[in-house]
Amino acid sequence: MVNIKASKLYSEVIKEFNYSFGNLYIFKEFIVSEINQGIILNWDDHAKLLIDDVSHFFEVKGQKTNGGDLIYISNRINSYSVIASDWLKFFKHSYSLKDYCIVSENKVGVLGSMIEKLFYTKKIKHFNNLYTAINFVKKGVADFE
Repeated sequence: MVNIKASKLYSEVIKEFNYSFGNLYIFKEFIVSEINQGIILNWDDHAKLLIDDVSHFFEVKGQKTNGGDLIYISNRINSYSVIASDWLKFFKHSYSLKDYCIVSENKVGVLGSMIEKLFYTKKIKHFNNLYTAINFVKKGVADFE
């Protein structure tokens, strides 16, 4: 699987956040995360920080957001876990996403997202390839509810 920094897509990144647990890339139409190997992604240690940084970035640009207009692509280039029940904390804080896409080439990633779906209230779109996911989003068909 391709990561953002090693791809031709990197030139389109308008803001990059680097954390000890992974990287977050903001593009014009979407956001891509790449979480490090072995991380157990949870609300308190990771997701809240990501959301706060993205919210602050857009506020500085004069665009207040709760995420409802954002498309989030989880580029699962590494094997890591998500505390699926923490999606409840995301929604409890009145956050939202326009769309949520997962890119994973392996069955483990797909199985993990099935557990996430128990707590994420909207549809999750799956892709085997980052370029396919981004092309899908750029064509404006990402609103798949």
